[in-house]
Amino acid sequence: MLRLEIAAIYVGVNILILLVLGVMVALGRQRHKIVLGEGENRDFARAVRAHANAAEYIPAGLIGLALIALMEPATPLWLLHASGLSLTIGRILHAVGLHTGALNIGRVAGISLTWLSYLLIGAGLIYAGLSQQL
Repeated sequence: MLRLEIAAIYVGVNILILLVLGVMVALGRQRHKIVLGEGENRDFARAVRAHANAAEYIPAGLIGLALIALMEPATPLWLLHASGLSLTIGRILHAVGLHTGALNIGRVAGISLTWLSYLLIGAGLIYAGLSQQL
């Protein structure tokens, strides 16, 4: 499998995560008859935050994954997988954790894995960019 094909799998899964979370918000609006904002429904507010949080973190991660895939041979294949897996699993855990409401292991592990992916992506891209100059 080529590097861009691997990145495409992670990108596709994360886009589907955003879709599922967005559909949950749309269905929640219908169910709770909330046209704008979050209303006063705590369950719906959690669904909105889960989608918004994913929308805040996923796009930059996907851009980074695509760039890592393009930076062959400067970035190793393990970096692409480690970044993609930590972003994807982190976003799933965080979304599930947010739906329970309280601060829990899902939320903590989810954001920790997401930040790990950002660290791997950021450091990997800086390394790749500098190694091309040397």
